[in-house]
Amino acid sequence: MNIASVDIGSNTVLLLIAKIENKNLIPLLNIYKSPRLGKDLIPGKKILDDRINNLLEILTLYKIKATKYNSQKILLKATNAMRIASNSDDICTLVKSKLDLDIEIIDGKTEAEFSFLGASSTFPQFDKKMVIDIGGGSTEIIYGNFKEIYFKHSFQTGVVSLTEKYFNIRPISQNDISKAEDFLNKLFIEFASNIPDNLNSIAVAGTPTTLSCIKQNLKDYNEKKVEGSFITLNELIQLKEKIAKILPDEMNANFGNVVEGRQDVLFAGILILESIMKLKKLDKIFVSGRGLRYGIIIDYINKLK
Repeated sequence: MNIASVDIGSNTVLLLIAKIENKNLIPLLNIYKSPRLGKDLIPGKKILDDRINNLLEILTLYKIKATKYNSQKILLKATNAMRIASNSDDICTLVKSKLDLDIEIIDGKTEAEFSFLGASSTFPQFDKKMVIDIGGGSTEIIYGNFKEIYFKHSFQTGVVSLTEKYFNIRPISQNDISKAEDFLNKLFIEFASNIPDNLNSIAVAGTPTTLSCIKQNLKDYNEKKVEGSFITLNELIQLKEKIAKILPDEMNANFGNVVEGRQDVLFAGILILESIMKLKKLDKIFVSGRGLRYGIIIDYINKLK
């Protein structure tokens, strides 16, 4: 049985098509596009028409791909942008009428659970662990093991929202960096006492996977080299200093296709990751691309048992 899952985020929309064999997940196809639904989005306001049209085009493509791979189920989950927009129900109705696809808008805690499931699938050797999912409009932090989640929270900041708040003017100034770092430290202090220091920790989503590619000098994404890799705190700080000096329109020339759709928001992702690593005294963090869209399918499989 083949299943497709779609993660409709604030920055990217990601497709996974996987084969389920003996209740194991075998990836067949991964695609991501960046319609950036959360750009300039204020809670309670509407996602703009051009971004909705982009979303429709992407979902049309994804449905074609899912059909080509004989997917028996297409699971669509939407996160922060759709959670806070006033016209989310209208978008869901439009997608249903145009494509006969059902979008489920999930809350932050459910998003965290799915991300934890996805990341855990790559690291069966870790029992207790922290998972960090840096999205476009929110960041999920989860602590648990294979049997139980001890702590989970969705923080209302992500790479798009942090960029719009502090880094609209380029080149980036040290003053803006300091303001952003102060904001993040105050935001994340909430979870400091809930999670042990020096815990095996996994970062999922576009920020860590892109940074892993840059660290390894990969111009195109290579899942075999990225999945299960790690980034040290010192390496992250070096990347921060390097990327702060590069303008968004120069990112592709410097780093290749791996930064596509993230040219202007990657720096914000670095700051979020650095803040969490320093707060929890992490010397290194493991990297996984198996976040929400993997967790969606794993959760579906588990419910079939």
